[in-house]
Amino acid sequence: MTKRAVKYWNVLSESSRNRWQAIDGTDGMIEQVTLSMDDKNGDYTRLTRFKAGADTTSFGRSCHDYPEEVFIVSGRLYDQTNRTWLEQGHYANRLPGEIHGPFLCEQECIVLEISTPSQA
Repeated sequence: MTKRAVKYWNVLSESSRNRWQAIDGTDGMIEQVTLSMDDKNGDYTRLTRFKAGADTTSFGRSCHDYPEEVFIVSGRLYDQTNRTWLEQGHYANRLPGEIHGPFLCEQECIVLEISTPSQA
C-alpha cells in the first residue's frame, strides 16, 4: 500500500483554509493539514502552522518510535530542548527516540513533516 494519490492543489491558498484543523489544546494557535496518508501503515506527510505567539510548553518534550523528517517552509520556531532557532530552510531527519520541543514561535511558521510509523 502507498500513500493516496492527490491531484495538485495549493494548500496555502485562501480557498484551502477550511482543510486546516486546529490541534486540540492550542486555542487555535497551531493547526495542521494532512497532505497524504497511507491508511494501511500510518505513514503521512503534513504541514503544521504555528501562529505568532504559539507555545507548546504545556505539551512538554516529544519523541517518537519512528523516523520523522521536518523542513521549515517559512518563519521560525524555537526548539527548547535543542536550544535552536529553526528558520526557513532548516531541515532535520529525526531518528526514532530523538527528543525535541517544546516549541516557541515569535512569528508564523509553517513546518513540513514526513513521518514513517511503519519504520517503528
